[in-house]
Amino acid sequence: MLEPNSKLRPVNQILGAQPNLGPFPASQIIPWGLILIFCWFCKGLLNLNWLWTFLLAAWLMAICWILFGDKAWRFLSKFVDVPYVTRGYAQYQSLLETTDEKKNLR
Repeated sequence: MLEPNSKLRPVNQILGAQPNLGPFPASQIIPWGLILIFCWFCKGLLNLNWLWTFLLAAWLMAICWILFGDKAWRFLSKFVDVPYVTRGYAQYQSLLETTDEKKNLR
């Protein structure tokens, strides 16, 4: 228990935090850069206008953020099936007894 005259130690709030650029995580900069380069090549190959190029880039960046972001488990855990468990009853039969019985029947 703390004494009334003791001082509390200050804690650095930034410890353990992930770096960000505004609202965007810094871990997504390289993948988003690659997506932008890919979309720029698609613009040249498919003769897309800039609107469709930016829409494609935004769509791919959003998917990348959802699948590979910091808390991807929130989205991906929705697709994990819950195991179906049932209780079954079967009479125990020894393998040795069943093979001996087959030999005796011949």
